[in-house]
Amino acid sequence: MPSPLSADRPAAQPPRRGTVDALITQTRRLRGEVDAVRRDAPADGGDPEVRWQRALYDLALHQLSDLDDHLAQLRDGPTLPPAPEPQVAPPSAPPTRTSLLSRVGSAEWNLLTDEAGWSGELYQILGRDPASPPLTLDELPSLVLDEDRPTLTAMVTDCLIDAKRIDGEFRVVLPDGGVRTVHMMGEPVLDDDGATASMWAVLRDVSELRRSQRAESESRDSLHRQRHIAQTEHRLAVELQEAVLPPWRASLRLPRRGPERLDLAAHYLPCSTSALIGGDWYDALELPGGESLLSVGDLTGHGVTVTSGMAMLIGALRGMAMAGTEPGRLMACLNQLLDSTVQPALGSAVCCRYRPQTRTLVWAQAGHPAPLLFRDGTGHVLTAPDGVLLGATSGAVYGQAEVTLEQGDLLLLHTDGLVPRRDGEAAAQRLLDLAPRFGGARTAQECVRTVVEEFGEAERADDACVLVARVSS
Repeated sequence: MPSPLSADRPAAQPPRRGTVDALITQTRRLRGEVDAVRRDAPADGGDPEVRWQRALYDLALHQLSDLDDHLAQLRDGPTLPPAPEPQVAPPSAPPTRTSLLSRVGSAEWNLLTDEAGWSGELYQILGRDPASPPLTLDELPSLVLDEDRPTLTAMVTDCLIDAKRIDGEFRVVLPDGGVRTVHMMGEPVLDDDGATASMWAVLRDVSELRRSQRAESESRDSLHRQRHIAQTEHRLAVELQEAVLPPWRASLRLPRRGPERLDLAAHYLPCSTSALIGGDWYDALELPGGESLLSVGDLTGHGVTVTSGMAMLIGALRGMAMAGTEPGRLMACLNQLLDSTVQPALGSAVCCRYRPQTRTLVWAQAGHPAPLLFRDGTGHVLTAPDGVLLGATSGAVYGQAEVTLEQGDLLLLHTDGLVPRRDGEAAAQRLLDLAPRFGGARTAQECVRTVVEEFGEAERADDACVLVARVSS
């Protein structure tokens, strides 16, 4: 390719060989370091963020490889390929990744003689037979996709008429039907009178680079969409949870009238390892005749679907309790409700019905930790009646237990996220060890605060709820 001389400025002097060698060494060292980081990166193809990161690594490696090739060409100078032999591969054969000449070509079009000169590598890029004559500027658009022809025509026209530099891309159609993206850079060559005598250009195959960039962009867009969906679902789950759980945050006294009442307080503790909202819940409701309903439960899973399922259970629980359904029968109805839903789920719950006239607590459980009863500075776990997880089997029967409370007794209900059940009896013992501190507390709210201080900062893999009821007058 002739030197791109113009009438008003001389050609730039090439850099010294030693300087280019140093740049090549630095580029190859950086490429090796990026490749090492890429190999150590996670390989989870199902994670959009991991795919996005790997696409960026691939793009960086591709660009560093191209930079290495260009610096090598700058150091060695342009070399023309040998004349083609009869056994040479067809013009449409895909270029190899290791050959710079298969990706960068050059051309000059003489406007005075209407002659064109192409380097051998340009034939490979455009998929042309090396034995065929080079295409003129008028013929070149015949290789270009229809929608990209106006772009090429505008670049060439601006260069020839207004002496503007060419710097743009277009796609060419190969003889085998494949499409290749080509980046073209060029300038007009002016004669002594300042008129355009010819045009030279360097054309580069950037198909793989653009594919890498598209993959990176698609992965990034996918990651953004998933993040937006996750944020929306989290907001909906939080709003639904806040709408369903009892609005009271300070102590609550039930029933609201009468000499014998329960001092109530509760707290929800979010999961410490996930931003998703779980299905843990608590509830306290005054029933007809001055009785009170206390319950806590946990629906497996996280997210909007689970939170909506939790809302359904609380609604059913309240409705049946207001109708006078006893705890054992109530658990059986909830089990049937979960078993018949479109999306089957598992859950656990404990339900207590307190009768203040006799200070009697009637309760049932479905695969849930039993309530803890504290009296006179000590505590113990109530003996649980039979009961399997909600939704585990059709037609399950749930037992019912009864205990008489005394003035000053404290009842603690919780979900298993508070103290993981894998710790067995040691888990319950951690709560029972709080008995002396509960004995010195004046209200149920102070007792809940003690539980939160003890377990609130712990690493929990699940959400948790705690409800405290204290018999008072």
